[in-house]
Amino acid sequence: MRAAIISLGSVSSKWTLEALRKYFKKVDSIDLRKIEVDLGQQSPLVLYQGKQLPEYDCIYLKGSFRYIQALRSIATALENKAVMPISATAFTIGHDKLLTHLTLQQHKIPMPETYIAVNPLAAKELLERLSYPVVMKFPSGTQGKGVMFADSYNSAVSLFDALSVLNQPVIIQKYVETGGKDIRAIVAGDKVIAAMERQAVEGERRANIHAGGRGKPVELDKQTKDIAIKTAKAVGASICAVDILRSNKGPLVIEVNLSPGLQGITEATKINVADKIARYLYETTSRLKGTATVPEEHDADINTGDDAKTIIADVTFDKNRIVLPEIVTNLSQLSTGDEMLINVEKNSITISKSKSLPGTVHIKEKSTIKNIIKKKKSQKR
Repeated sequence: MRAAIISLGSVSSKWTLEALRKYFKKVDSIDLRKIEVDLGQQSPLVLYQGKQLPEYDCIYLKGSFRYIQALRSIATALENKAVMPISATAFTIGHDKLLTHLTLQQHKIPMPETYIAVNPLAAKELLERLSYPVVMKFPSGTQGKGVMFADSYNSAVSLFDALSVLNQPVIIQKYVETGGKDIRAIVAGDKVIAAMERQAVEGERRANIHAGGRGKPVELDKQTKDIAIKTAKAVGASICAVDILRSNKGPLVIEVNLSPGLQGITEATKINVADKIARYLYETTSRLKGTATVPEEHDADINTGDDAKTIIADVTFDKNRIVLPEIVTNLSQLSTGDEMLINVEKNSITISKSKSLPGTVHIKEKSTIKNIIKKKKSQKR
């Protein structure tokens, strides 16, 4: 199968690219800034460096809010032609905090008490009714940028007066005291694949890693996991980060990030998040393309175990040696020094951990499959 990652080339994107290459036969890296969408045809045509984009089985499209129109256009043109973990509408919703909070409300996902102010008069009337402190946000922005705090009515009015010259609506939220902590959960499909608790540095209320926050691994309860997964589905993204506050009312969602940085959470949790994302994309694409990686049927004479898998993969050689995909190595859980029973026939190789059996060939040196067959024939003579 063939995959592509369309991105701005961040470190996280490069990590994911390398991880994808462990699973897919061919993976291309495509610069989002060099993509064009031709609307002069009967259907949208995506061009890369002036040429039509090749066909892919899976495309992971990601980028910052500054490219929202391009991301939405590309996703619209490609979403029926390849497996894509982020829908076209998700780029509009996920990159706009106002639309994100409206979506959360529609799907009854818990969030802090939230208001939208669009003009100074309405805002001042609203701010008179609120208790302090409050959080004020721009609809767009990531990494904690565009998030401000007001400790009193006067400071909130001053902030809003300054922001109103930008002619943007302002999101006002009731401040939830968490001791400067929040949770970031990375969702892939129906699972939270990694989660960390972020702690803001002294004197800072934003816990974002880019704002100096520190992360540590955290085990989420079922309710928090379910809320994170439900949030991802609500915005239309099967891969994203969900930021959550722990409150006396339970978990509250504060933000969704469609292109989360992986460095901080990988370092904090020691989980290879890029690999988990790549594996999810591979398994999803395999299933939807009809070459699914599925549990093997149990057989009365063969003890397959609960984690047995049937893997469909192309045969790869390295200097006349057959190379098995890394996923086979991971699933087998075999160790160096294990004694193996290798049964070789035409178009078939069966490998299993076993005690010594009569008629087997013991291989202690590195040998090719051809050498094994030769030794078997020699024993028969």
